[in-house]
Amino acid sequence: MLKFTEFGETTAAPPLIIAHGLYGSGRNWGVIAKRLSDTRRVITPDMRNHGASLRASTQTYGDMAQDLAELIARIGTPVDLCGHSMGGKAAMVLALNHPELLRRLIIADIAPVPYGHTQSPHIAAMRAVDLDTVTRRSDAAEQLGAQGVEPALQSFFTQSLDVTAKEWRLNLDVLEAEMPHIIGFPEVSGQFENPTLFLTGAQSDYVLPEHRPLIKSLFPAARFAKLRDAGHWLHADRPREFEGAVRAYLEA
Repeated sequence: MLKFTEFGETTAAPPLIIAHGLYGSGRNWGVIAKRLSDTRRVITPDMRNHGASLRASTQTYGDMAQDLAELIARIGTPVDLCGHSMGGKAAMVLALNHPELLRRLIIADIAPVPYGHTQSPHIAAMRAVDLDTVTRRSDAAEQLGAQGVEPALQSFFTQSLDVTAKEWRLNLDVLEAEMPHIIGFPEVSGQFENPTLFLTGAQSDYVLPEHRPLIKSLFPAARFAKLRDAGHWLHADRPREFEGAVRAYLEA
């Protein structure tokens, strides 16, 4: 079972689940979730092998989608679902396999395609941090910076660091072994015909014009929007604008 944090109270609006991306956790979404919880329940789970959730031997999108399906069964259907990056791919697989569980879908800066880049160098950077010398997150951020990790990612990664226990709240071994699955996308049949928003960062190249025919074949009601001055981590780059776009779409 996925561990999760819940914000707000039950209202007439469906609950919103926010599925985070690789190396993240539900806590990354706390500020946005709290703001959106003024009109509905908002649930921010830790995906498998992240945060406080289960440590599993796989990180496939079929498995992550099933984890979300089990979470939704506990919450009650239908729900609205927002997924970023890895969480967005898991959300798409869930929507295609179990469309009856969802009302509306928001996919943040990811497409249903395999990518050629790997995220494994970030695992090497986290492993290289001498945790015995770390007494606060800024110590780890400094060591990551010395390895060439950009400041925004230093802050992001260290949110998954338990300073007291001196350990990463990430199953780095499995994430590294399963990287081909994480950067890939499985063969999935079916369609999700409910409203779907592909919300991207204007400075990101994760969702390209050539991806749109495939997206429309799987999500025929898909709409597309961009956030100015935002990259792949668009919710961190432009949090207020991201919140506004999600709110407007869910309440339309």
